[in-house]
Amino acid sequence: MNRKVFANKIILLLTAVLLALFAAGCSRRDNCGECTLVPPEENSLKIVATVFPVYDWVRNILGSNPAGAELTLLYDNGVDPHSFQPTASDIMKVSSCDLFIYVGGESDEWAEDLLQEAVNQDIRTVNLMQVLGDRAIEEEQIQTAEEKKNTEEEEPEYDEHIWLSLRNADALCDAIEEALQEADPAHTDIYKENWKEYKTKLSDLDAEYQQTIQEAELNTLLFADRFPFLYLVNDYGLDHYAAFNGCSAETEASFETIIFLAEKMNELHLPAVLVIEGSDGKIAKTIIRNTDTKDQKVLLMDSLQTASKDGDDQDRTYLSVMKENLDTIKEALTTNSGE
Repeated sequence: MNRKVFANKIILLLTAVLLALFAAGCSRRDNCGECTLVPPEENSLKIVATVFPVYDWVRNILGSNPAGAELTLLYDNGVDPHSFQPTASDIMKVSSCDLFIYVGGESDEWAEDLLQEAVNQDIRTVNLMQVLGDRAIEEEQIQTAEEKKNTEEEEPEYDEHIWLSLRNADALCDAIEEALQEADPAHTDIYKENWKEYKTKLSDLDAEYQQTIQEAELNTLLFADRFPFLYLVNDYGLDHYAAFNGCSAETEASFETIIFLAEKMNELHLPAVLVIEGSDGKIAKTIIRNTDTKDQKVLLMDSLQTASKDGDDQDRTYLSVMKENLDTIKEALTTNSGE
């Protein structure tokens, strides 16, 4: 991949520069011109998480943070994980941390190369796609009239949006809690208790999803957008259609796709089309204009891919967003909801 080769070259170059600067910064010359090593300052446990859901899971397991851990969200301030390129500052954060937790999909290929050149070769890492193992799902080909024409076999790509399953979250948090115990064994009992409490919250919301969807009038979601919710719909047996596969970089839907999705809305009497954060809503509005009733709602679901831990996002949590998504799903599965 051209993007990967380019990114790897940049990472290696920046890492080499940072290592040189690190060596220079950790030394000084006395009057005799000899190099004397300056001992590093004592630092607390340093943890770096790439995406917001992982960051939020970690802070819940840390709880009152008895070790005074420094937790960093790498993809903050609206960074898109699919196009992320690490800066010199990002490289230093990762290469000097004690625990690095990342998704590990195609978008995180840069991380593998960076870890090989890290300043701290004793970094504990948690690759969440590896933790998920054979439970990872191949990114499906959206079935539209146009897509069916393309029968070329391609190398399978696995859906990276593993956090959009509360059941995945349970397994992934278990691995994170274990890594925290290894990184900070002095506070093992606290992390165990915090994880036990958070696990109950995940389980309770999962049960609420299950009940809500079982009792819904409809069983199909239609996304006039990209589709990162494959794990979620699979957990609860929901049917689904979308304008694009996964988190495709495409922004314009074809005429065939628009008509296919509009016809599905007519056929299934769907009251709403769904979009994800950042959408301009143009495709959704075009689909609605091509339906029989032309009165469907446009509802927003949050894929938790981009986030900021600052400002208005301070009170935002993984569970609060997943609860809001459930409320949106309930409305999308309710005929003539709100009327």
